[in-house]
Parts: sequence; C-alpha cells; structure tokens
Amino acid sequence: MYSLVPIMALAAIVLFSFWMYRHHKLAYPPVLVPTQDPGPLPPSPLLGQKPLQLLEIKARGRFGCVWKARLLGEYVAVKIFPVQDKQSWQNEFEIFSLNGMRHENLLQFIGGEKRGSHLDLELWLITAYHEKGSLTDYLKANVLSWADLCVIAQSMSRGLAYLHEDIPGHKDGHKPAIAHRDFKSKNVLLKSNLTACIADFGLALIFEAGKSPGDAHGQVGTRRYMAPEVLEGAINFQRDAFLRIDMYAVGLVLWELASRCKAADGPLDEYMLPFEEEVGLHPSLEDMQEVVVHKKLRPALRECWQKHAGLAVLCETIEECWDHEAEARLSAGCVQERIVQTAVTAPEDVVTVVTMVTNVDYPPKESSL
Repeated sequence: MYSLVPIMALAAIVLFSFWMYRHHKLAYPPVLVPTQDPGPLPPSPLLGQKPLQLLEIKARGRFGCVWKARLLGEYVAVKIFPVQDKQSWQNEFEIFSLNGMRHENLLQFIGGEKRGSHLDLELWLITAYHEKGSLTDYLKANVLSWADLCVIAQSMSRGLAYLHEDIPGHKDGHKPAIAHRDFKSKNVLLKSNLTACIADFGLALIFEAGKSPGDAHGQVGTRRYMAPEVLEGAINFQRDAFLRIDMYAVGLVLWELASRCKAADGPLDEYMLPFEEEVGLHPSLEDMQEVVVHKKLRPALRECWQKHAGLAVLCETIEECWDHEAEARLSAGCVQERIVQTAVTAPEDVVTVVTMVTNVDYPPKESSL
C-alpha cells in the first residue's frame, strides 16, 4: 500500500492535468492576440506586428481546427495545428512558400506563425477566408445549375492543372510540379462568385528534377477518395503516378457536382459522399478495398444525365478520370479543356460564365493584407 498509493496519486494528477490542458484548448476563447515572434520562421511581411482577432471555429479536421479571424478589418482564416501535428504544418508552410504558388485557383497564403511554447505550442497558418466554405458544405445546402457546375469544375481543374505543372520559367522562379495527395470536395473552397480554389497541402509532395520527393508514404489521404493502386499498396513512386492518383479523386468530385446538378430531367437526391451508399460514412480500408479494388465499383452515373448534352460529356470525363488503369486517366489540363469545350455548346449564359473564369487576371489582385 505504501508503494502503490503515491504512484496512483501521481497518475491521477497527470490525468487531471492532461484533461485540463485539452479542455483549455477546446475552449479557446475569441481574443485579440498580438502577433508574437515566430521563432525560426522568417517574419511574414504581411503580418508584422498586426493584431489578429480569432472569432469562431468554422471547421475541425484531423490536423487541427480552422478559425474565422479578423486582420486589419478583413476576414482571414487561421488554421491551428497542435504541436503533435508539426510535420503537417511544416509541409503545408513549405508548399505555400514555394515559388509560383500564388494563383487564382489556389488558396491565398498570408503567413505562418508559432504561438505559445512547450506543451501549449500552437502552429498557425493564416490564409484568405471564403465565406461559402468547402465544396462539400456548399453541395449539402445547395443545388447547382449547369452554369454553376461549369464554373466550379473548370476553375477547380484549372487550379489542379497549375499545381501539377512544372514551370521552369515562372516569373517568381522555378515552380515545381506538386501532387496534392488528399484531393476531395472538402479541400476545394468556393469564392463568392463560385470559382474554386484548392486548399490543404499538408500531404502534398514536391517533385524537382534530381531531388527526392521526400518521405513519400503510400496509403495516405482520405479512404473513400483513394485510387485503386493506393488501396492495393501498389504505387509506382514516380511523379506521374502521384498526379494520376489526384485525377482519380477528381473523377469522384466531378460525380459529386453532377449528383447535385438540376440540369438533367430527373430526380435530385440529397447530397451523398462518393461510395456513401456502398460503405456508409466511416469506411475502413478493407471496405474500400473490397468495393474499389476487388469489385471495381464506382458511384452510379444516372441514366437521366445522358439526356443532357453537357452532363453526358461530363460522365465520359468522370469515367476517364476514375479509370482503374492509372495510365488511362485524363490529366487536369485535359479535364479543364473538356469542360470549356462542352460549355461552348451549352446555353449562352454558360459560355459567358466559363469565358469569364478562363480569362481571370493573373497574377490575381492582392487584398489590402
């Protein structure tokens, strides 16, 4: 008893302290926080010593939470990582800091910082804020016209094509090819005009000639969006193989867009995630292997979609993106061109909208931040 009681008391104190620490983090109050010294990070010229006010949590994910915040009178998003997810924060910070990462269809980066110390250390990424949120959230609450679908699909594929592209002669310096590796509707954000921008580069891989892409694990990402070769653990660790993995997920996201488009003359169901009907909301790796690899199933393409000229072409594009054979999949640039060409044969309002999206100014206009 003399031996056990002190040990049990010490364990109780440690558990209580951990509970208090977690409770404190989850109840992080909205507060005006002066920007602190980011330590080893280069100081952000956009932040300097400007006050940043956290307002409300907008989303929670496996790597942290996203706050809506105010900086100099404008709304920004602040993604806060706990210290145990330092690697994901570091990777995303490095991706955002690369040459050529400022693009209309990639989430605009403002700065990265470290707050607190030791156990209370938090890692922050500050980016542009988009009130409409993710494509997943938007599709849950809204249906799309054919014009809406074209704007979202074309700008989304344009952003991914740019991310995938190696640009040696970029005005900001060499922009390397980058594979996203967790592409899904949750990581596509919508601006006020419904154009898309791609976010969340915590798992992204950089490909530069003569350099290793880093620690490239095979089975990463979100299970329901994993390509067959990822589920099988049979990835060819080359650049093009990783880009084709992204394209499989693009096919699923295009299916999500089609499933919420009211252009076809048919019933419109409530929003569902890809494979939700087959494996539910929380599939295991084994569930996805059975459906995607062994049965080679894909989400259903409705018969009524074939009666709409634009959706019929979109269905062909979807099938070519999620092809079981990786080498047969379309590139992001091909998807973008296909959607633009399809829109040309559509009603005049679609042509106008898509032309507007394809001719956006580059580089994009900077905010006052």
